[in-house]
Amino acid sequence: MDAQAPRGALRFFANMEDPRDNQGKRHRLLDIIAIAITGVICDANGWEDIAELGECKQEWFETFLELPHGIPSHDTFARVFARLDPHAFELCFGQWMAHLNQTSQGRLIAVDGKTLRRSFDTAANRAAIHMINAWCLTNQTVLAQVVCDEKANEITTMPKLLELLDLRGAVVTADAMHCQRDTAQQIVEGGGDYLLAVKDNQPALRENLELLFEQGLTGDCQGVRYDFVEDVDAGHGRIETRRCWCSEDLAGLDPDGAWAGLRSVARVQRTRQIGQEISTVDHYYISSLPGTDAKRILDTSRGHWSVENQLHWCMDVVFHEDDRRIRVGHAAENFTRLSRVALNLLKADKTKKTSIRRKRKIAGWSLDYMLHLLTLSP
Repeated sequence: MDAQAPRGALRFFANMEDPRDNQGKRHRLLDIIAIAITGVICDANGWEDIAELGECKQEWFETFLELPHGIPSHDTFARVFARLDPHAFELCFGQWMAHLNQTSQGRLIAVDGKTLRRSFDTAANRAAIHMINAWCLTNQTVLAQVVCDEKANEITTMPKLLELLDLRGAVVTADAMHCQRDTAQQIVEGGGDYLLAVKDNQPALRENLELLFEQGLTGDCQGVRYDFVEDVDAGHGRIETRRCWCSEDLAGLDPDGAWAGLRSVARVQRTRQIGQEISTVDHYYISSLPGTDAKRILDTSRGHWSVENQLHWCMDVVFHEDDRRIRVGHAAENFTRLSRVALNLLKADKTKKTSIRRKRKIAGWSLDYMLHLLTLSP
């Protein structure tokens, strides 16, 4: 048995509770998880793919897995992951991420939701699964994910996600849905900062911010102190200009102190020109960050979109998440977590300067590279 493999990511899943009865249990849970993670890294997109890869690589798997009865069948993979407790899986995932990522001051954690489009089950009258993810831009990894219960939504699920995160020194960004006093309170109590978008779900706050920036900041007619920055990107026939005004002069926006840690407000204006067509959109934010550094506020607001561009896009285009028809029990939720384990391992590897798609191919071709991924350790 290769002594190196259990020292990597696999060791954090070694103590998961097996959902199966002991009677008739022929395959070790860790063996099943290890083969599944390896399969997803190597572009497997279902239980049959994973079982087939296991058969093809059985001799190699036997160097570090016990496999007392060989490679499990695809039915065994399907049954086990349908029954595996997703919360326990997430806790093991979180322990691994805590070791893989070092806490760094100012790291950006972007929170956003994503629906597994084909996970609905019409026969069982079950809607598609919706999950919220915490993506760390600084480390380019998924830190945690939590499924929204059918009778819940992202707002009520957000506290569960934040509980899984080490927020010390981090800046949490989220869209307007999560512009909630309880969310701000939990982030601050966890030792983090926040930048929360404000839209019409907070109508009074939105209106006050619009008045502040229109009458007080841009023209300085009220003598309000503010910081300002502008940057311009051009390319592919498009010119995009981003301007940010921010201030610590809250002008009575929160007289009762209902927003924990509130320190600044900001307006980010994005103007896009394509040919002769010009469009301008204003975005408003509240934050616990200092209002004297407009560049930081602007960079943080832009960084939030990495969860869409670098996580959700990758899951759909590279891992084919929206095309999967896995629906039984907890299988869909657990498979998407396998995909995020695979993504984190591929992102953590710095030996190959190439795309995630090509790294997956190389892992399937090279057993040495595959073993390297499984043994990645801080």
